[in-house]
Amino acid sequence: MGRLINIGYGNQINSDKIVAIINPNSAPSRRLIQSAKDQGSVIDGSQGRKTKSIIITDSGHVILSALLPETISSRYPAGHKLNTIIDNEEEDNE
Repeated sequence: MGRLINIGYGNQINSDKIVAIINPNSAPSRRLIQSAKDQGSVIDGSQGRKTKSIIITDSGHVILSALLPETISSRYPAGHKLNTIIDNEEEDNE
């Protein structure tokens, strides 16, 4: 079993179940969230705060987090591969 990763505000997920962590600012990301809401497979771990990352699991669940993708991926266990997709336009504006 994988290690639990803190995704903010006391919420944790199993590191073995993560497929990707993506930035929520693109139109396809927003469509992904809406589609998952329609299917009942969204887990909101943002505690009502602004969603800054979307975690996609191997079971098809979409988990919303108020932490940045970089923060979550830095907590990922060493030696594991993780796909982190970051919107480059967002980084250029900062």
